[in-house]
Amino acid sequence: MVALVRAVRRLALGRPLRSDDLGEQLLTKRLALPIFASDPLSSVAYATQEILLILSLGGLAYFYLTPYLAVGVVVLLAVVALSYRQVVYAYPSGGGSYEVATKNLGPSAGLTVASALLIDYVMTVAVSVSAGVDNLISAVPALNTHRVTLAVAFVVLLTVMNLRGIRESGTTFAFPTYGFIAGVMILIVTGFIRVAAGSTPVAESAGYTIEPELSGLTGLALVFFALRAFSSGCTALTGVEAISNGVPAFRKPKSANAAKTLMAMAATAIVMFAGITALAIVTKVHVAVNPCDLIGFAGNCETDPQRTVIAQIAAAVFGGTTNFGFFYVQAATVLILVLAANTAYNGFPLLASVLGRDRYLPVQLNTRGDRLAFSNGIVLLAVTAGGLIVLFHASVTHLIQLYILGVFTSFTLSQAGMVRHWNGVLATESDSRERRRIHGRRALNGSGAILTGTVLVIVTITKFTQGAYLVVIAMPILFFLMRGVRRHYDRIAALLVVDEDSFTLPSDVHTIVLVSVLNKPTARALAYARATHPTTLEAVTVLGADTTKLQREWDKYEIPVPLKVLESPYREVTGPIVGYVKSVRKRIPGGVVTIFIPEYVVGHWWEHLLHNQNALRLKGRLLFTSGVMVTSVPWLLDSATRAGAPLGKPAPGDIRRGLPTTVELSGKSASDTR
Repeated sequence: MVALVRAVRRLALGRPLRSDDLGEQLLTKRLALPIFASDPLSSVAYATQEILLILSLGGLAYFYLTPYLAVGVVVLLAVVALSYRQVVYAYPSGGGSYEVATKNLGPSAGLTVASALLIDYVMTVAVSVSAGVDNLISAVPALNTHRVTLAVAFVVLLTVMNLRGIRESGTTFAFPTYGFIAGVMILIVTGFIRVAAGSTPVAESAGYTIEPELSGLTGLALVFFALRAFSSGCTALTGVEAISNGVPAFRKPKSANAAKTLMAMAATAIVMFAGITALAIVTKVHVAVNPCDLIGFAGNCETDPQRTVIAQIAAAVFGGTTNFGFFYVQAATVLILVLAANTAYNGFPLLASVLGRDRYLPVQLNTRGDRLAFSNGIVLLAVTAGGLIVLFHASVTHLIQLYILGVFTSFTLSQAGMVRHWNGVLATESDSRERRRIHGRRALNGSGAILTGTVLVIVTITKFTQGAYLVVIAMPILFFLMRGVRRHYDRIAALLVVDEDSFTLPSDVHTIVLVSVLNKPTARALAYARATHPTTLEAVTVLGADTTKLQREWDKYEIPVPLKVLESPYREVTGPIVGYVKSVRKRIPGGVVTIFIPEYVVGHWWEHLLHNQNALRLKGRLLFTSGVMVTSVPWLLDSATRAGAPLGKPAPGDIRRGLPTTVELSGKSASDTR
C-alpha cells in the first residue's frame, strides 16, 4: 500500500527536488509574466462586461457612461501599478503589501492586509475559474449543466500543476497566456481595421433592448449608480499586487526583473482592456444580469445562457460563431481565465509562508514540499476555493460581489504604508537631488492611497448588500484567528525558554516495561530498558487469564526484572496502568518515570483491525502525565518490512527525509538510514 501511494505521488508530482535545486526553480521575466500576470490580463475578458451588466439595470439609457468609467479604471490601474513598482524595490523579500503595512503602520495593519489578501486570493481562483467555464459554455452551450463539475475539475488540474513546482507550471502556462494576448490583440486590431474600412462589425445583441429596473436617475442617485458600475469594472485591477508578493521567485536581479514584469503586465492589461471596451461600444454589445430582461433575446431566457461580451465581439469581428477566429479567442479566453487562478496559486502560498514564518499561521505553511513549492498553502487554497465554487454553483454573478473588496483594502494600506516609508527615508536623507526624487515617490504613493481608499469606500457601499458583507464579516474573523495563532506560539515559546533548572538531572529514574505476554517484542523491550541503567526497573502487567502462564515463563527464563501484577476488577488495561504510573510519579517528585511499550508494526491497513490498540491508547493517556516519558519499542512484522522496502534507486532527498534506502557496502546490500 505504501509503495503504491509513493508511486502514484511520484507519477503525479514528479521526482522530489533537492533543496539546493531551488535556484533552478527561479523565474525569468518571460516565465514570470504568465505566472503572476495572468489574473489582471485575464480580467479584460470580464471587466468590461461587469461595467455593462450594472449599467444595464437602467436599460440602455446609461450605456453612454461606459467610456468615462473605462478611463477611470485605466488611470487607476496605471497609478496602482506604478505604486507597486516602488514596493518591489523597497521591500524585495516577498511580503508585498503585508510587509509594507506591518513595518510602517504596525502589526494590526499588516494583519488586516493579510486577511484581505488571503480572502481575495481565494476569490480570484473561484471567480477566474467560474468565468472560464462561462466562456467555455458560450462556445459549447451543451456544457451548461456541468458547470460546477467543470470548475472543480479545473481547480484540481491547477492544484496538481502547482504542486509540481513553480517553474514547471510557468512553462506549461506560458503558451496559453501569450496565446490569449496574441488573440485579443489580433481581435482589437482587426476590429479597428474593419471600422476604419467602413465595415463596422455589429454584435448579435446590438438589436436587443433592455427592460430597465431603474430609470430617471439624476443627481446623487446617478452618481451612486455610476460609481457602482465603476467599482465592478475595478475587477481589472485584481492581481496587480501578486508580483510584489512574489519577488523572491524571480532570478537576480530580483527587484529589477520584478519591476519590469510589473510594468509589462500593466501596459498590456491597459491596452487590452481599453481595446475590448472600445469594441464593445462600437459593436453595440448589450448584456443584462438576467437574460430575460433582454428584449429580442433568441432562445429560452430561462435556460439558455447569453454569450459573454468578448464572445460577442469575437463573433462580430471574425464573422460569426463558426469562424476559426471566434473559437480561437474563446479557447484562449477559457484557458487564460482558468490560468488566472494561477496568480493566486503563487501569491497565496507565498503570503501564507510569510505569515507562517511570522507565526500568524501554522508554521507548516512555511515548509516547502518535495517539489520545492509551498504544498500546504496550495492545498489549502484549492480546498477553500473549491468549496466556494460548489457553494455558489460556479456563478460569476454571485461570486463577483465578494470580489475586490479585499484587494482594495490591501492597496490602500500598502500605499499609506509606503508614504510613511518615504517619510522615514526623508528624515535621514540629506542629498537635495535624492530628496526631490523621494518627494515624487511619496506623492505617487499618496495619490495611490487616496484613489484606492476612495474606491474601497465605493466598493464597500455599493456592493455591501449584494454580498460584500460576507467579506466584511470574514476579514475580522481571519484577523482575530491569526492574532490567536500568534498568541499561542508566543505563549509556547515563553514556556519553553531555557533556564538553569532545564539541565538538572533527575534524582531518580523509575523504568517500567509493560508486558502482556512473553515474546520477542517483550524481550527486546526488556533488553533496551536494562541497557539504559535506570535507578529502578520493573515489568508491569494487568491481571488476566494469561497472567499465571506469564509468571511461569518469567520464572522459567529467570528474567532479572521483577514482574508486578496490577489488579483490574473491571478487566480494563489502560486505567490500572495509568493509575499505577501516577502513584510512582508521586513517590519520586524529583525524578522521572520511563515507560517502555513493545508494539507490533504492520504493513497493511487491514492488519490494524486484527491487533488491539492498547499501546496507542496508553501512549495517548500517558503523554498528558507530567514527568512521564513514553518509549515505543517497535517490532516490524514481515508485512511492514516489505512495505517499507525502497523502490529501486533512491530518489534525491530520500536520505534527508529519513526514508530507508539501499546502498552497497563491501559488495553487499545493506539498509542505510543515515
